Amino acid sequence: MIEVKNIHKSFGDAHILKGISTTFEKGKTSLVIGQSGSGKTVFLKCLLGLFAPEEGSIAYNGNIYSELSDDQKRNLRAEMGMVFQGSALFDSMTIQENVMFPLRMFTKQSKSEMEDRADFVLKRVNLDDAHHKMPSEASGGMQKRVAIARAIVNKPKYLFCDEPNSGLDPKTAIVIDNLIQEITDEYNITTVINSHDMNSVMEIGEKIVFLKDGLKAWEGSKETIFKTDNEVVTDFVYSSELFKKVRKMYLDEN
Repeated sequence: MIEVKNIHKSFGDAHILKGISTTFEKGKTSLVIGQSGSGKTVFLKCLLGLFAPEEGSIAYNGNIYSELSDDQKRNLRAEMGMVFQGSALFDSMTIQENVMFPLRMFTKQSKSEMEDRADFVLKRVNLDDAHHKMPSEASGGMQKRVAIARAIVNKPKYLFCDEPNSGLDPKTAIVIDNLIQEITDEYNITTVINSHDMNSVMEIGEKIVFLKDGLKAWEGSKETIFKTDNEVVTDFVYSSELFKKVRKMYLDEN
C-alpha cells in the first residue's frame, strides 16, 4: 500500500500540488486522471521519489520515504516498476537486453539467470519470439508490452504507468489495459496509472483519483464516477456525447 498524506510541491512561485492525500491499495489498479496542468505528472514523480514534497509524506507499506536511508531508498526503487509514456526503450539494445536492464542495475544475477527471467516475462506479455529484435522493428503496441515486461522483470511491489495508452489505437489500448490489470492481479502489485483515457477508467479503474489545479477534487471507482454530482468531474468525464449516453444508461439501470 502507498499512503499519501497532505503533500505539497512547488517550483519557484508555482504551487503545483496543494495538499493531496489518498491511498493506493495492493492488488488494485488505481488511475490518476485530470486535465493537462492538473499536477498528474508531478504527483507521479513524487510517488517515484524523483521529486521531494516540501510538506506531507508518502509511505510505502508504512515506511515514510523521506525518513529512509540512501540504501533503503535504493532498495525501495528496486521494488518499483515504471512504464513510461513513450515506452523509453533503448534504441541500441535488443528487446531482450532492454528487459534485462533493471536486473543489471539492481541484482547480481548471472547472465543466464537474467536471460531466463527476461524470457519468462516476455512470454508473459505474449512476445515469445521478439528477443533479438530491435525496438525500431516493433510496433507501438509491441513496444508497450516490452516496456511492461521490463517494468515487472524485477518482481516489483509497485507499478507506475504514465499514459500507457498514448499513441495507441483503441483496440491495442484495451489489450494494454487488460494486460496491466492481469499483471496487477496475478502478482498482487500496487499499480498507479496516470491517464486521460476514459476508456481506461471504465475498463480498469478500481480506484480513481481526479486532480484539478493541484488539488484532489474527487476520488472513487469506475462505478461511483457515474453517480457523482461533482461538476468538476462530470465536466471532464462527460465532455463527449458518448459518455453522456453511457452515464444516462447506467443511471436508468440503477
